[in-house]
Amino acid sequence: MADYFKMSDAELIKERDELRVQYQHYKNMALNLDMSRGKPCTEQLDLSMEMLKMNDYIGENGFDARNYGLLEGMPEARRFFAELLGVQAENVIVCGNSSLQMMYYLIDLGWRQGFVDSQRPWRHYNSIKFLCPVPGYDRHFRVTEYFGFQMISIPMTENGPDMDMVEEMVAKDDSIKGIWCVPVYSNPDGYIYSDETVRRLAEMKTAAPDFKIIWDDAYCVHHLTDEIIEIPNILTECKKAGNSERPLIFCSTSKITYPGAGVAAVAASKRNIQHIVTNMQPMIISFDKLNQLRHVRYLKNKQGVLEHMKKHRAILAPKFRTVLDHFESELTPCGNIAHWTNPKGGYFISLYVMPGTAKRTAFLCRDAGLQLTGAGSAFPYQLDPQDTHLRIAPTYPSLEDLKLASELLCVAVRLAVAEKLLQQKGLNAV
Repeated sequence: MADYFKMSDAELIKERDELRVQYQHYKNMALNLDMSRGKPCTEQLDLSMEMLKMNDYIGENGFDARNYGLLEGMPEARRFFAELLGVQAENVIVCGNSSLQMMYYLIDLGWRQGFVDSQRPWRHYNSIKFLCPVPGYDRHFRVTEYFGFQMISIPMTENGPDMDMVEEMVAKDDSIKGIWCVPVYSNPDGYIYSDETVRRLAEMKTAAPDFKIIWDDAYCVHHLTDEIIEIPNILTECKKAGNSERPLIFCSTSKITYPGAGVAAVAASKRNIQHIVTNMQPMIISFDKLNQLRHVRYLKNKQGVLEHMKKHRAILAPKFRTVLDHFESELTPCGNIAHWTNPKGGYFISLYVMPGTAKRTAFLCRDAGLQLTGAGSAFPYQLDPQDTHLRIAPTYPSLEDLKLASELLCVAVRLAVAEKLLQQKGLNAV
């Protein structure tokens, strides 16, 4: 392999043709590989099977978890998530299995009713907008798109969203109602918000009195190294800045125990918690408290979670290393055709290919039996303006399948780039 940008036309044509032969080899294998979503693998799911053996459903206060009641959650479950999120139990509601469902519900609540600091429901504005750090989580963007928000892309840096841009926009436009944030191991870059970014988000002046930070702390315990990442607590920082009602904080055990049967929690100011519970009462009497008890008794506390996550790390770290090693060995020698993130935790790697080749790369992979998240998915409206980003999810395939998938992916990247370079030279038909 050699630098594609230093190849002669003849050398580049030869490289493309050789890559086509390699690519056809993978197509002939009739593969069925999946790196499209951040799903735990079977080995990870097996880690929590002991939890399902629990058969005592009486809570610490004598409450029978099998019955109606306690919409805010079992007291021990509220304390468990409070410790995980660094807040008080009174600031927590323990919900069903999906934090995304609760994000949807609270965006809906703002749209229908508004919050305790709202002048009127969001639906009564002529236009409503939401800030979307990019690349970001496609399902976040899908929620605000569904409610008709104009989504504004904010570039991500290694320290979090571009705060100069955020501060300038929110200070002058009261139709901007919030920002999506994944503060620790951001989806998909794996970046960690700096202390300065957290404090600027908490302290910034906003034209909208009810501006909301949707703080999705999905990966706060999903470490891939020995380093335990801690950042300033957003609720504490907002309270210090006089903006207690600003943050809505979410987490779940979806990738700690079971994505389809975990437990989610919401944290916010005491006033917001009361407002949320009051508006949930027409919808639901209580969430699954049996599952809440199972999780608390199995995981016990934050330290118990961190010990459990070491088992996940033992499974996942080699998978991330496999993908990164393939990128290094098979893409780096080809010149500046791609670069990627090297996260310390979370579930994803961002792969940035040469502009104009991400969709082609994803198509080549899909056509050869490897499913990736669609190119552009990490941007509002699925529109990546430079067609350069691919979200890579190494967690679900077996290590053997992941090696094969990484090989195919690298061939697809190189072939897409070779085709693009020849197209730019007017030689694509050769």
